[in-house]
Amino acid sequence: MSLAYAACIEVLFREAGERVDQRVRAAAAAGFDAVEMWSWSDKDLDALEDALAATGVTLVGMVCEPLTALVDPARHPDWLEGVARSLEAASRLGATSLYLQSGDVRIGVPHEEQIEALTAALRAGAALAAGTGVRLLLEPLNTRIDHPGTFLDHTPETLALLAAVDRPEVGLLYDIYHSVTMGETPQRVLAGHVDAVGHVHLADVPGRHEPGSGGLPWRGILDWLEASGYRGRVGLEYWPRHDTSTSLRDLATPS
Repeated sequence: MSLAYAACIEVLFREAGERVDQRVRAAAAAGFDAVEMWSWSDKDLDALEDALAATGVTLVGMVCEPLTALVDPARHPDWLEGVARSLEAASRLGATSLYLQSGDVRIGVPHEEQIEALTAALRAGAALAAGTGVRLLLEPLNTRIDHPGTFLDHTPETLALLAAVDRPEVGLLYDIYHSVTMGETPQRVLAGHVDAVGHVHLADVPGRHEPGSGGLPWRGILDWLEASGYRGRVGLEYWPRHDTSTSLRDLATPS
């Protein structure tokens, strides 16, 4: 497997300190040349920018703020203003991906009406992202454990939605943990659709800890993704059972 990793500095290298720049430097010292994060508006962007420049580490992605209910048209104006701000921040930091989520189900609203709202939001967001070199990546989340009530919780429906949007600026953030937790088999749900995947997240199942801590055949999944044409990063978005360094040693141990 030759796919390259990116460290999610929200959950990894927490031992290095609370500041994001401290975690970037710790990731670089551990051998990472790429990181990702969640929200950007609560970060010291000056310090982050300096740390990225000093270490040569790339920020591959971050959350498009605000995370809101894209299934609700009333939220779209504020969200699109946030897309514009997030694109500016991404450009400043060199990030090429912004992460999106659908938001929670609107109780009592027909499913198709919520799909239409989500489609409209993504098309409008894509228009803002056009020409920036930044992609908006939509992530379905598991509703069985971590995110009850989320509208998009299965990969096939998300892929169908992205096909309907039909914009190159929008793709799939495929989180292996969320997908498998929902009972999906990655090789089945992504068959013929790997080209839609803009980024991959990895954590073991169950537990959402480091690969090797559970029963997920993660090496085989990554090998299949690579053989199927995926060439992007694999974001390590797991909660270490111990310290980050120990979890990374486990990760590097051959199966």
